[in-house]
Amino acid sequence: MTPQELKNSILQLAIQGKLVAQRPEEGTAEELYKQIQAEKKQLIKEGKIKKDKPLPEITEDENPFDIPESWVFVRLEDMVQKNIKRGKSPTYSTSSNTLVFAQKCNVKAGGINMELAQYLDESTLRKYPEEEFMIHMDIVVNSTGNGTLGRVGLFCDSDNPTNQKIVPDSHVTVIRVNSLLLTEYAFYYLRSCQPYLESMGGGSTNQTELNPSVLRTLVLPLPPLAEQKRIVAKIEELLPYIGRYEQAWSKLEDFNKCFPTDMQKSILQAAIQGKLVEQHPEEGTGEELYQQIQAEKKRLIKEGKIKKEKPLPEITEEEIPFDIPESWKWVRIGQIFSLQAGKNITSSDIYEVPSPDHSFLCYGGNGIRGYVSFNNRNGHYALIGRQGALCGNINFANGSFYATEHAVVVEHFQMCDVLWSGYFLRALNLNQYATATAQPGLAVSNIVKVLIPLPPLAEQKRIVAKLEEILPLCEKLKR
Repeated sequence: MTPQELKNSILQLAIQGKLVAQRPEEGTAEELYKQIQAEKKQLIKEGKIKKDKPLPEITEDENPFDIPESWVFVRLEDMVQKNIKRGKSPTYSTSSNTLVFAQKCNVKAGGINMELAQYLDESTLRKYPEEEFMIHMDIVVNSTGNGTLGRVGLFCDSDNPTNQKIVPDSHVTVIRVNSLLLTEYAFYYLRSCQPYLESMGGGSTNQTELNPSVLRTLVLPLPPLAEQKRIVAKIEELLPYIGRYEQAWSKLEDFNKCFPTDMQKSILQAAIQGKLVEQHPEEGTGEELYQQIQAEKKRLIKEGKIKKEKPLPEITEEEIPFDIPESWKWVRIGQIFSLQAGKNITSSDIYEVPSPDHSFLCYGGNGIRGYVSFNNRNGHYALIGRQGALCGNINFANGSFYATEHAVVVEHFQMCDVLWSGYFLRALNLNQYATATAQPGLAVSNIVKVLIPLPPLAEQKRIVAKLEEILPLCEKLKR
């Protein structure tokens, strides 16, 4: 159960009379309702509120759930000391002593924030009767627009430390309940109704409106006043526990999001440090493999199949980032691989879907870009993305494909496993060597100098087998 679901569940128990026990000595809501109606008649007589058209009787079909016998269903409009309506369209000023309460002041998670309010042009104050100014414990309901429609807030004196006059704008509905209905109870009830209020928005798709009549005729379960107080006390006793649960839930969600990725990184780190599989002396050493690779490179250079590159600097003790098995050897990437950047291609040559004429995969800096009608590579390779936010990422290509100038093709020799090369390059986090510019990039001249540990070929294959057994399990966790 999510924190919000738990909160909703508690509010539902509260408004159904299931959160606290009923006590006969506290009287009935019917008695309370009659007192409220008598007080309302007095307010109408004194001209403090207008006499509205009679509200429709509550039908059996409108009762949303069963309530205790001592409770009664009422219309919200019957429970107020000020007619439920929206504020007025304001005229703003750059500075004044009167603030305008707008929807943005009713912050989703942070309660009321009057720092977001604008100033009212005080030359228009005459159009605001005294009861239109907001007072302590006014309930506010956002009544316009998608996203915030139906959001319920509670305005308190503490939200107005400068003690300025405040009027609501035309997108906010204010509910000021009768003194015999506990404001906090009405507030929590309306909070529980937020999904319903959101669903009652009407108008165009771009500008939905919550008609005040929806709030006026809203059916409210009314308990006796003493029980209202006990309900509110119980809710407010439980809220801190929900808050703690929410924090724990948030941490758990963050952990669940990060865990699969962090686990993958840890597994790759174990692999690159020689801790994922055991070393077998009979499989030879990284030094022996290195010498075989150098002999192969010399042969290919002699045959003109690859170019002779500048010698790379000797590896110093200070450069070595971690310990590796004795049978392994530290080398530079350029000593055991030949790195070749792909070729430029125009966007018009790349298609989103394959066809008989465009069947070759095209790889860019972040993986597959689309399909093209020609290829410039054939075989099984690891590719390094060399440009963009994801530069340094590793992809694998197999078969005939096209590598763009934003992809570096890792030419491996027969003595190295292509999947091993990709996994180890991924573990090196090559993104850290990118140039810090608006468009991060990796230069081949920098990549070739990066250190990589070289295990014997047979061990490379065992490492790959173990990785391909474990990494898919991490992918499942992401789902």
